[in-house]
Amino acid sequence: MNISKLNSILNDVEKPTRYTGGELNMRVKDLNMPDGTPRFRFALCFPDVYEIGMSHLGQRIVYNILNEREDTYCERVYAPWFDMEQALRDNDLPIYTLETKTPVGEFDIVGFSLLYEMCYTNILTVLDLAGIPLRAADRSESDPLIIAGGPCVCNPEPIADIMDVLVFGDGEEVMDELMDAYSEWKKSGTSKKELLRRLSRVSGLYVPSFYKAEYDENGNFSSLNGIEPDAPEKVERRIVKNLDAAKYTGKLVVPYMSIVHDRVALEVFRGCTRGCRFCQAGFIYRPIREREVETVIKQADDSLDCTGYDEISVFSLSSGDYSHIHELVPIILERYEKDRVSVSLPSLRIDSFLKDDLEKIQKVRKTGLTFAPEAGTQRLRDVINKGVSEEDLLRSVHDAFVAGWHGVKLYFMIGLPTETDEDVLGIAELARKVSREFYSMPKELRGKGLRCTVSASTLVPKPFTPFQWEPQISVDEVLRRQALLRGALKGIRGVEFSCHFSETSRLEAAFARGDRRLSEVLISAYKNGARLDSWDEHFKKEAWENAFAENGLTVEQFANRKIGLDEPLAWGHMDAVVSMDYLKREHERACAALITHDCRKGCNGCFGARSAQICGKKEGTK
Repeated sequence: MNISKLNSILNDVEKPTRYTGGELNMRVKDLNMPDGTPRFRFALCFPDVYEIGMSHLGQRIVYNILNEREDTYCERVYAPWFDMEQALRDNDLPIYTLETKTPVGEFDIVGFSLLYEMCYTNILTVLDLAGIPLRAADRSESDPLIIAGGPCVCNPEPIADIMDVLVFGDGEEVMDELMDAYSEWKKSGTSKKELLRRLSRVSGLYVPSFYKAEYDENGNFSSLNGIEPDAPEKVERRIVKNLDAAKYTGKLVVPYMSIVHDRVALEVFRGCTRGCRFCQAGFIYRPIREREVETVIKQADDSLDCTGYDEISVFSLSSGDYSHIHELVPIILERYEKDRVSVSLPSLRIDSFLKDDLEKIQKVRKTGLTFAPEAGTQRLRDVINKGVSEEDLLRSVHDAFVAGWHGVKLYFMIGLPTETDEDVLGIAELARKVSREFYSMPKELRGKGLRCTVSASTLVPKPFTPFQWEPQISVDEVLRRQALLRGALKGIRGVEFSCHFSETSRLEAAFARGDRRLSEVLISAYKNGARLDSWDEHFKKEAWENAFAENGLTVEQFANRKIGLDEPLAWGHMDAVVSMDYLKREHERACAALITHDCRKGCNGCFGARSAQICGKKEGTK
């Protein structure tokens, strides 16, 4: 790497701190082990800008796990902003890691985090800037192994032609197994094909090139067939059974610039028992596994000591469902009171009884409160199995207002199956009741004016949910329902409206439910100039429209098509452990607006015949 040339371009780009490294707690290792053996070089890439990637807990965990290995040096790389990408190209410089400024193309393994489908073109940006062929089939023996993990691996097919290997499920244990297999392969001196064979035998690892997709006369996906003896029929999701003993983040790298979540994140449990039918995370992170309070406190101590942060986020899919939440919050507040460390509770259930905890939290510093009713009427909340009522919401916001809060966010979705205009207007009616709840309080108690943000995103049907067979509503219908809601919210005191851009939701649905043909669409869109697609102001609709047209496909055939319950699914070879029979049963119950109870109250048998093996319970037991 030409460091002097690099330093000169950093003077001219926006936010150069994104590209400098050298942060507190950044891992520094020799490139060779004490015996002189070279360490394996692993470039861990988050395919979005630095301030988003540095906030991601999963990346922090993997970074620590890999660097705890004696034989591995893991370094970080993030997708560059437009100006930095152009500067690298203009100066004939490759993309590089922050730790050692080594070109990414020189690493043994490049690993990507797949959290969001609209970051896929950023993967191609990194590969292109690294001089690595975009398609796996075009790479040589000397090119790095390209792998990826994260929730998008639930349906890996749209990027199957780009990735060498994909990691399905929890990464804490499988990353060590992957590196062990890589180490043994290195000693063998055999071909990369042999490496892929070895990796395909590791539970949770998927090698796309070992399979071939077939399509019917209508152009719909029909089957995925193994073409190598080592290709398993199903790739089973990895599950860390003992989360309390699992490796965590170690010393957090502290950025020199503000990042999206600039605080200590404490994951108190993983999984969810509620069964909201739209929520992919609620199904693919089952079963629920908790950390002990003592473990969480130790992680808090270690993280605060090595960073100097003054805020802790109690992190999970639903913080209020942690069985020790009322024990944990007071301990943290009392333990760090002298240091003015605050606690935030994202992802609160609106039926969580947290009044006392909220009062304790606001004594240190008021942090944001977010509630997610998801739907505007009780009928539709039953369809999605939300399991909460209007009374739950009004009680929760009342408790927050009494405790001193005046700012809340309410999350909803539009485009849920069976949704009507009455359901959309119900969102506005709920917001009106929240406003009344605030302004009915005595003026001396409510303090500042209400700031209630109503956010309405568009449903993206996701794999391994009961709604995976449902179509996304059309763009015109999204815009019509958004306009209906915007008009209904107008004039409600203290309420403002925020909605998600429908074009990106449309593409997200296509890639969430798409098949292997979308790899070529993705490459075409990238060559047409698509970059950083999740940033609405930089989204290039024409680049994507042309990409689909060039490949004889449309967004609608993936995003807006209702899939038959007995049709083959492009992701059918991935085994998320939650059974397809259970998801079909939940789909039928959704159509009938029937609630399925929280599985803490009795096992619903979501793992089918494996329920007793995985969570120690038989269907119908408590």
